[in-house]
Amino acid sequence: EEKDDSVAEALRDRFRLCAISIAEAEVKQNGMAVCPEIVACVSDLAFKYAQQLAKDLELFARHAGRKSVNMEDVILSAHRNEHLTSMLRSFSNDLKAKEPPCERKRKKKKNPKNGGEEDVVQIGD
Repeated sequence: EEKDDSVAEALRDRFRLCAISIAEAEVKQNGMAVCPEIVACVSDLAFKYAQQLAKDLELFARHAGRKSVNMEDVILSAHRNEHLTSMLRSFSNDLKAKEPPCERKRKKKKNPKNGGEEDVVQIGD
């Protein structure tokens, strides 16, 4: 448990450093000034949001009977933001278009009517 806590703390610290680095770059690029306490607060909020998002994604996958998160889970997590949802769907479609076509797989499926097996062609997503 101590090891898990130290890993979580290290992850939070790295996340915070990255958020601070991004904020400083944006401040510099836009010629603005931001209080360091505000940057720290925003980075903590972003980390808490990322933690909650990870939990939601895990629950969506588990609810669908899967052990891993997929793109549909990510899209579902953005359902309250129509613009983000449409951007994620577009991104997902672009990724699918770039994937090489998958080959058809033949599986034997038992026919409950006659107890025998019949050929079923399944096409991947």
